[in-house]
Amino acid sequence: MEMVRTYAGIVGVVIVLIGVVGLVLGERSLLGLVNIDILEDIVHLLTGGLLAYVGFGQRNVGLARSVVGGLGVVYLLVGVLGFVVPTLFGLLPHGYSVVDNIIHLTLGVLSIAVAFSSRGGAPARAESR
Repeated sequence: MEMVRTYAGIVGVVIVLIGVVGLVLGERSLLGLVNIDILEDIVHLLTGGLLAYVGFGQRNVGLARSVVGGLGVVYLLVGVLGFVVPTLFGLLPHGYSVVDNIIHLTLGVLSIAVAFSSRGGAPARAESR
């Protein structure tokens, strides 16, 4: 299996599990480190499900690379925005903690790196004569 699909599948399952645990625990702080809000749990279920699908449910490596890179950008932006506006303009009543932001930033950077590193070599150019 292509590296980007493997990454998408594993990370997707982990993010889905995080969403499920968040729904089970309800809206509160987990170990005093990360905040749990229902909207974030739903986003985790959706993004994790999408990653798991492109990782395990289909064979198109280009689609997997696009989803991993695109969600990487989203998670990176959420991580940066979480430092500036922790409640994401009122969407998250409990707001993001520093740990939440670091996790989002790490996931974003790692996903973008995997998406870019999984690109094959440059296509062969036709020689003109």
